[in-house]
Amino acid sequence: MTELVVANKKRIVLLAGRSHPELANQVAHNLGIPLSKTTAFDFANGEIFVRFQESVRGCDAFVLQSHTTPINQWIMEQLIMVDALKRASAKRITVVMPFYGYARQDKKHRGREPISARLMADLFKAAGADRLMTVDLHTSQIQGFFDGPVDHLFALPLLASHVESKVERAKITVISPDAGRVRVAERWTDVLGAPLAIIHKRRDPDVPNQVRVLEVVGDVEGRVCVVVDDMIDTGGTIVKAAETLFDNGAADVIVAATHGILSEPAAERLQNSRISEVIVTDTLPIAEDHRFPKLTVLSIAPILAKAINEVFTDGSVTSMFEDTDTSAVNSSH
Repeated sequence: MTELVVANKKRIVLLAGRSHPELANQVAHNLGIPLSKTTAFDFANGEIFVRFQESVRGCDAFVLQSHTTPINQWIMEQLIMVDALKRASAKRITVVMPFYGYARQDKKHRGREPISARLMADLFKAAGADRLMTVDLHTSQIQGFFDGPVDHLFALPLLASHVESKVERAKITVISPDAGRVRVAERWTDVLGAPLAIIHKRRDPDVPNQVRVLEVVGDVEGRVCVVVDDMIDTGGTIVKAAETLFDNGAADVIVAATHGILSEPAAERLQNSRISEVIVTDTLPIAEDHRFPKLTVLSIAPILAKAINEVFTDGSVTSMFEDTDTSAVNSSH
């Protein structure tokens, strides 16, 4: 009898949906691997078809999709890709969602409301996902919604490094735009060695995206205020925060956020404000007509690629952020 020897070597496969091809190609380049070829198209009635053009049997698959507009289409496409991987016998499936869609619906504010962030986690688990990877969740509790490992990555080192290249540390005050962002802002103060101020605000529960800023808690007079948040949607909160800071004597206002959703009229609103610079990453694609002179877009691809490599090689995702703030990192390693 001839002895059959099978080489049991791990194989990584990176696949991507159609929502953000530029980011997918950058991640592949940083990993030094080709992006696997996929056939994907929409039927006349809007249904999505996906087929991989190479075998994924036994591989460690990472399927990347940015949940951008039209968000429901791209979430559905990623779910279908996960299902296809499962049925094609991929050994492990990691869903890479730089921006976690529906993350703002993480709890019930009033009766008869859904917890859509939990539903998202359930959908990906049901589709066959073994692991999730995402950047700067709206709230850390979302990690507990998924029954499996969740790698929660942070853009703070990237954003803070850019701010430091523009402004002296001694002049900076970090600003939390509301009480819910204080923990995030505190991590910034640890990195920059800067004081913290908080904007106390009240949101109108009956009017979406409407915020009434009340007061600044902390000293901002003569300071370069760096307003930090996880996302910028319509820009209303950020612009009102900046106006309040200038009213309280701020010398300048810079905004740093991970996710640039930039729904209308964000671009016009931010460009016409007294904010000097708006810094975001490319977790979401930003169309040319949504870009404006004050906008700086930093690449998140190196962070995603490094995290994917750590997962594939059974390394430590947490170690990527230990120099920033170890207590803040809640990942699977």
